[in-house]
Amino acid sequence: MVSNEVENKEEVKVAEEATKHTHEKKEHKHAAPEVHEAKSEAKEAPVVKSAEAPSQEGVAAAPVVAVAPGAAAPAAGALPPRPMARRDYKWAVCHVFSSKNDTILTVTDLSGAETLAKASGGMIVKADREEGKPYAAMQAAAKVANEVKNRGITGLHIRIRAPGGHGAKTPGAGAQSVVRSLARMGLRIGKIEDVTPTPTDTTKRPGGRRGRRV
Repeated sequence: MVSNEVENKEEVKVAEEATKHTHEKKEHKHAAPEVHEAKSEAKEAPVVKSAEAPSQEGVAAAPVVAVAPGAAAPAAGALPPRPMARRDYKWAVCHVFSSKNDTILTVTDLSGAETLAKASGGMIVKADREEGKPYAAMQAAAKVANEVKNRGITGLHIRIRAPGGHGAKTPGAGAQSVVRSLARMGLRIGKIEDVTPTPTDTTKRPGGRRGRRV
């Protein structure tokens, strides 16, 4: 009798353990989809960055535009200022007389009626032999350029003249220096003309029949 009771108790105990094990499996199966759904939600959830403190990585620095004091700031998307057209300049005429002895500059308006500025190599140097040299021509051109810029002139047409006639037909050494110096002073150079008077025949040279007496 005792052995039968022990066997019955053991059978009941084994049955209870099997039932408990079955319940645990069912609970694990029900819990597994919830864990899987939680993982998928974590993957799909977008990363939201705080608007108050944005990350500085990968963000290009905005270009800093220097604005002169008192000047209006350029509007966004505004076009750069276009270069000055030929008609926007205020023009005058620079008459250059260049010989081996001197260089004379006279700046007039376009009609030639009003003289705006004048200078010569003799006004710059003291020695007579230096009046026609390039240095004197450059200094005279700089003096003329400053005077015409104060009057609002921004462009010059240049007319170069040699002595001509029965004298030299080619300009002296100061003509080229004048053009170079005027351009370096910030003036716009327009037309450059050679207006040396050249006779169709000849003019009588001084000296008479027996020539010039030295």
